[in-house]
Amino acid sequence: MNLSDKLEIVNLSDVGKRRPHNEDSTLTDARLGLVLLADGMGGYKAGEVASAIAVTSIYDEIRTRLKAIGNAGRDAGENGHSLQLEAVRQAINHSNSEIYRAAQRDAQCHGMGTTIIVALFHNNAIAIGHVGDSRVYRLRNNLFRQVTKDHSLIQELIDRGLYTPEEAAKNTPRNLVTRALGIDESVKVDVAEEAVLPGDIYLLCSDGLNDMVDDEEIHLTLSKYSANLVQAGEELVRLANAKGGKDNTSVILIRIREEFSASGGSLRKLISRFKR
Repeated sequence: MNLSDKLEIVNLSDVGKRRPHNEDSTLTDARLGLVLLADGMGGYKAGEVASAIAVTSIYDEIRTRLKAIGNAGRDAGENGHSLQLEAVRQAINHSNSEIYRAAQRDAQCHGMGTTIIVALFHNNAIAIGHVGDSRVYRLRNNLFRQVTKDHSLIQELIDRGLYTPEEAAKNTPRNLVTRALGIDESVKVDVAEEAVLPGDIYLLCSDGLNDMVDDEEIHLTLSKYSANLVQAGEELVRLANAKGGKDNTSVILIRIREEFSASGGSLRKLISRFKR
């Protein structure tokens, strides 16, 4: 199904004020309803190699798997997951292997890795897979929330009850991730799936945004410029740079324009459950 007229997508990436080059990689395909964002890490230019491998390999893998899936509904997969969500998980695992092997082949790339966010829109739902501390947020009826959970040292300390979020932010380096693609032969991929509603705005971002701009200001900016996603994205990048621009900043915004084909009654029940 072609989702080009169902989704509005804006994709922006900026090198920032401190970094010599951009190690983020992004890729969007409105027709497939597929959005990818990766934030690379490693030695000289190795981070951008890792992130580029991630988005290109995942894109190719998901395109292949979607052809095999066709128009299957969300209940067709294992463990109650849709086949689309399983395709996202498997594509990310495949990419991890690709990056790991590339790092072993090239000494300059040894130890490189990348975060990854994959969002696949299908059947009035979004399938999300992620590794690392790049984020997905959702704005719905002016309610703003973080959909994904960071794989970071800060988040781990908060989860263990050792710090409040404010204490962790003050006492812990922000850029220490506990999970990334390409570091080890295998990686645990977090996946989630939820129904989408017309008017929803999803934000995917690298930590260059949320490390510089707090969630409240991101929310206010999205609300203020919600009628113009290009302007919203540009303002978010501007804010990150105005506050120091210590990292590359990548922002992808997706607005759900209208419903897109739901397969079967079970999905309509899912949509009803999330409608609030």
